[in-house]
Amino acid sequence: MWSSKNLASPALLISVFVISTSGLIYQLVCGTLASYVLGDSVAQFSLVIGLYLFAMGIGSYLSKFVEEDLLSRFVQIELGLALVGGLSGPLLFRVYAAYGAFRVALYLNVLLIGTLVGLEIPLLLRLLKFSLDLKDLVARVLSLDYVGALLASILFPTLLLPRLGVHQTSISFGALNAVVAVVATFLFPLPRPVLFRLRASGAFVLVILAVVSLSVNTLVRSAESLYFGAPIVYVNQSPYQRVVITESAKSTKLFLNGNLQFSSDDEYRYHEALVHPVMARYSGTPRRVLVLGGGDGLAVRELLKYPSIERIDLVDLDAAVTEFFGQHPLGKRLNGGSLADARVRVHNEDAFRWLEETSEPAYDVAIVDFPDPSNYGVGKLYTDAFYQRLRRQLGLRGVAVIQATSPGFARKTFWSIVTTVESAGFSANPFHVYVPSFGDWGFILIGTPGLDGGSLEPPRKLKLEASELRFLDDVVLRQLFEFPKDQTRVDGEINRLNDQKLVPLYTSEWGEWSR
Repeated sequence: MWSSKNLASPALLISVFVISTSGLIYQLVCGTLASYVLGDSVAQFSLVIGLYLFAMGIGSYLSKFVEEDLLSRFVQIELGLALVGGLSGPLLFRVYAAYGAFRVALYLNVLLIGTLVGLEIPLLLRLLKFSLDLKDLVARVLSLDYVGALLASILFPTLLLPRLGVHQTSISFGALNAVVAVVATFLFPLPRPVLFRLRASGAFVLVILAVVSLSVNTLVRSAESLYFGAPIVYVNQSPYQRVVITESAKSTKLFLNGNLQFSSDDEYRYHEALVHPVMARYSGTPRRVLVLGGGDGLAVRELLKYPSIERIDLVDLDAAVTEFFGQHPLGKRLNGGSLADARVRVHNEDAFRWLEETSEPAYDVAIVDFPDPSNYGVGKLYTDAFYQRLRRQLGLRGVAVIQATSPGFARKTFWSIVTTVESAGFSANPFHVYVPSFGDWGFILIGTPGLDGGSLEPPRKLKLEASELRFLDDVVLRQLFEFPKDQTRVDGEINRLNDQKLVPLYTSEWGEWSR
């Protein structure tokens, strides 16, 4: 005949598994939000994990002062973890959107979660010590702890983040912690008033989490609308980033992980400067074009103005972006339906790997339009190794253009990219354009010396009539390649794949402006 005592040891061991899994999930939620908001994902995850482990040490030390009512204390701590961890996603985002004190809230949240988890494991060991010998007890608890961490690290990027998003993920695991706390009250005899209080507390926490879960989309939309300054018309949490489209009476804007990518009222300046100077630089008749990044199809829209083009390959990692701009009426209105053109092929792949593995023939022109190198995942696309791969994919006269951040806000970063491009064997013609939504923005026109028409001089005349464009003409084209004294060249280090010095440089320069 079985009783709750027969189930106590297995149930508490399962609790260890749940606690370790949820603890790591909360770390990943916090780290993901920090990388979205603060950039430099390596630094943010390092800080979050370090603080979490440090806080676990604090919690483990504090556990020695818990001497009585171990089960009650465990349930209370588990409910505290359910509440703090479960609400971490929505609350941190709300703090960022409404108040701006994100770092303080983030680090306090991580410290509190780590302390609570650090308190729980020793208490569980003490609760289990009467049913298992010490050697078996330590082996089981630690093995379940590590297996739970492994499961969390697999589930979060492959299933939880793309399916639930950061907010629902944290709420779901908060509810799981609350259920573990309530189940624990059935394992050992406790005074009836204590049982009632603990179970009522568990029910209260579950109700709070349920209410937040039902309203989290509205809360997040409200916070995002406040942050982005316009109504949100589209949101998608892909495995790679959070995609947000806002629309007001004046403009439509695309944000990736909270960073503005374009505004419809002035994006034509950016995309005309991105596409038409490099097309003018190509010495022949361009037929094959490669677009790396640019999943919104706006650069492709400009390219399709050239009747000689027979094939455009667009390589963009995130299908959430290319599908919206290829299928949604709003996206198609912005890019003129460019991604549906029969000459366009969309490849949802990592550009670095695609260049390494592709069997496509050489291209006449390449448009490289990646986000700024704010983290190491994007930073690899600004390395000498990447540009060497790009060079192999261009024909003998092939030319390319690279989006290279602002020479005004991040002067050293801009010229470091120029240096890196040159180290890969290209000649470089840097230029810049003023885009009201971004400020002064920089690009680099590149080609192979002696092969791309034999000239290192920037283009002087467009291949299209000025009447076909809203911003560029031949006079403006020549002005793009002139820099004021405070933006002229400075020494820059080569950005290599094994060190990626560009990412901390970019973060430091833009951080100075944000402060």
